[in-house]
Order: sequence, then structure tokens, then C-alpha cells
Amino acid sequence: MNEDPHEEWQPPRLEQTVAVVTGASRGVGRGIALALGSAGATVYVTGRSSRTTGRTEDLPGTVDDTAQEVTARGGTGIAVRCDHRSSDDNQALADRIAAEHGCVDLLVNNAWAGYERSADVRFDAPYWKQPMWRYELCESSLRAQYDVTRLLTPLMIERQGGLIVGIGFTDGDTYLGQAAYDVFKSASDRLSKAFAADLRKQQVTALSVHPGFVRTERVEAAWEALGDGPAAVVHSPEYVGRAIVHLAADPQVQGRAGQILSTGDLAEEYGFNDTDGRRLPAFRLEGRMSLATRMDRLNRVVAHAGTS
Repeated sequence: MNEDPHEEWQPPRLEQTVAVVTGASRGVGRGIALALGSAGATVYVTGRSSRTTGRTEDLPGTVDDTAQEVTARGGTGIAVRCDHRSSDDNQALADRIAAEHGCVDLLVNNAWAGYERSADVRFDAPYWKQPMWRYELCESSLRAQYDVTRLLTPLMIERQGGLIVGIGFTDGDTYLGQAAYDVFKSASDRLSKAFAADLRKQQVTALSVHPGFVRTERVEAAWEALGDGPAAVVHSPEYVGRAIVHLAADPQVQGRAGQILSTGDLAEEYGFNDTDGRRLPAFRLEGRMSLATRMDRLNRVVAHAGTS
């Protein structure tokens, strides 16, 4: 099977689309930005990691790297070093886009700081053993989504069209295994639903997309240390990006306002595969291990590998 069949995917064309992907220096955000680049979009790639200011947690990837590859894919990548927890940074981003393009067609809220400092305290520890900084990392991530969205939405309303996508993960009523993580991941979906309700008289659509188990740089580091992993269910960050490209090109997307959509289900509906040619179904938590415990184990493997 072809391991790099970018040419096999024929993306809808988005040459006239101006997109913002937050937290796109690596991981899911990077995959989304690259897929948009393959579709010809102009992509503002935002995040805190840059070639000039350094990388968060010393993980690979910067906004500059992603923007450069977006352009190499046929789009236009624009790197913006931005901490979305800062209202000043968000306002500066909105002002820059207004000046350079006058509109936004697509906003993907992917930035998430809740996994940082994971090796300091067990990620799946019960709430009474959790430090407040962990709650605040999750809380600030949700605030960041709210703030950047409220500032960019007027640029969509003005042009009478646009799509706002929240990237999250929940699994119905299943507890994710850490109180703050569970609450704020659920709240992210509620935020998309609230945006959709407030936008019901506008030509702007808000919805949520849930990835499955994604092979991000953090997971890659664990793979290298362990030598294997749950390859049967893992998918690439670009699988999520392809889902969003198809949503952005769908003229009927307004009918999905407020919905929570899974990458696997969208792949089946729109007929696209992952970069390795597989079409993985929607991810569901199985067994007794919580998502927080899975993340804790991954983060500890990565931390140990970095010190050994």
C-alpha cells in the first residue's frame, strides 16, 4: 500500500478560502493546515512555537515550518506567532487579517494547552490530587477558543459566510478520566453549539469535529520508545484535515450547525481515506482504561525517553 499517496486524494478546491488554524505548529492543527494547503487555501498558521521564540515543551514543529509546507502543498501559508490565551495577541491577529484580506472563511479552534507539564503530576490523578495549574491550563484553552472566535466572527458575518470548527473529544457520557480535562473537553462542544445558536440568523456555521486516536508528534515519540503501539486504530493528523476540507467545501454545511461530527464518519460520508490509504471508522473508547490514563502513559513514556 502506498504510504504517501497525497496525490491519490483529490481535495475540493479552496483557492478563494482564507482560513485560520490555531495551534498548528504540530499535531492535529498542523495536519489540518497541510490538508487545507493541498486544497489551495490561504492559511494563517498560529501557535506559540516559532523559529525565533522557541518551541513549547521542546517538541518538534513551529508555525513557520507548517506555513512553509502549506505553501509547498499549493496553498499560501502565513505564520503568526500567537498565544491565544492573550487577548492582545488575538486582537492583533484579527487586525492583521482584516488589513490583509478583509475576511475569514474558516476558523479551526484547535489550540489546546491542557496536555502541558503532563510529567509533573499524573494526568489521570483524582481531582483532589490535581494542582490548580492543570485546571487553569484547560480553562485557559477554552477561554482562548472563545476569545479568538468572538474577534474573528465579525469578519465572517461581514462577508455573509463562514465555518467555525471546534476540535475536541468526548465519548457520550463516558468519563474521560480527569475532572478538568473532562469538563473542558465537554465545554468545548457546548461552546460550538452556543456559537451555532447565536449565529442562526447569520450565514455562518459552527460545529465540532472529533478526531480519533491521532499519531501526533507526542505519540510518535512514544512509538519510538516503545517500538509499537495501537496501529490498528491510530490515524494521521491529516485525516482530520481532510474531513475539514470537505466540510469547508460542502454547500450544505449549514445544515450541520451545532452538531458533533467524527472524522471516521465524515470519511465514510465524503469518501476519503487517510494518508496511508486506510479508512478508519469513528473512534470509540473501549475497555476500562480512560482516555486520561492513556495520555498519562504516553506522556510518561515520552518524558522517560527524553531523559534516557
